[in-house]
Formats: sequence, C-alpha cells, structure tokens
Amino acid sequence: MDDLRDLYQEVILDHGKHPRNFGHPAESNRSAHGHNAMCGDTIDVFLTVEPDGRIADAAFEGQGCAISVASASMMTEMLKGRSEADAHHLFETMHALCTGKDDVDLEALDEDTLDRIQILAGVRQYPMRVKCATLAWHTMDKAMAAKDAAGEGGE
Repeated sequence: MDDLRDLYQEVILDHGKHPRNFGHPAESNRSAHGHNAMCGDTIDVFLTVEPDGRIADAAFEGQGCAISVASASMMTEMLKGRSEADAHHLFETMHALCTGKDDVDLEALDEDTLDRIQILAGVRQYPMRVKCATLAWHTMDKAMAAKDAAGEGGE
C-alpha cells in the first residue's frame, strides 16, 4: 500500500509542477469553465473535436492545487485520439473510482489508461480532495456537451 501511495504522490507532484497540455490551443472548438467554490480552484478545458467525434487535441488553463492541476494534465493526455463516447466513459469511470464505487467496469480501458485512472483515484483516500481531482473531468464533460446553434463547440 505504501508503494501505491508513493507512486500517487510522485505522479501528482510531477504533473502538478510540470503540467502537460497547459494553454489555449487556437483550433479548439469546444470549451468549458469549471470552478470549485470550496477551495477556489478554476479551470478552463479546451477540446478540438473532429467532425467524426475524435478528440484531436485537449488542453487546459487555470489555477488550483497540485491535485487539480495534475488531474487536468493527466486527463488531457488520456483524451487525445479518443472518441466522444470514450471520453464520456473515462469521465464516468474516473468519477466512480474517486467516489468509491465498487461496480466500475474497467474492462474497456487499456493498461496505460487504467494505471493513470487508478493513480488519480487514489484521491478517494482523502475525501476533501475528491472535488479537486474531479474538477477537470466535470469541466471536460461539460465542454463535450457545449455546442452552439451552428453545431460547433462553444463556451
């Protein structure tokens, strides 16, 4: 158990200090803003979704604790190249694992994604931090649903 906790802390600290995909890509066509009123973390998620529903790019901007930033960083890495349905499944899986649900279907996840999700889900050991870890995921799910009347993404 100590090895898993050490890995959790190491990965969270690395992504928290050196976030991947931080910034606002010019080509994004879906975005959403998220805010955790409990601690003040804010995040904007930017997605570039192709006409076929594949996520070509994912990025984020915002400020928050190491867990919030690390979760956003890891999430953007996991999303690239996935379909909208896959992204929604990842959101559901992440949320279920972080909130301690036992009946989570992990069969559809590749080994790398499963490892990353399980590292992030380690936050369930710290109930006050679950909202920090899931903020980016809720925001991504909101961005996936954001479309304006022309069928393009919006804020």
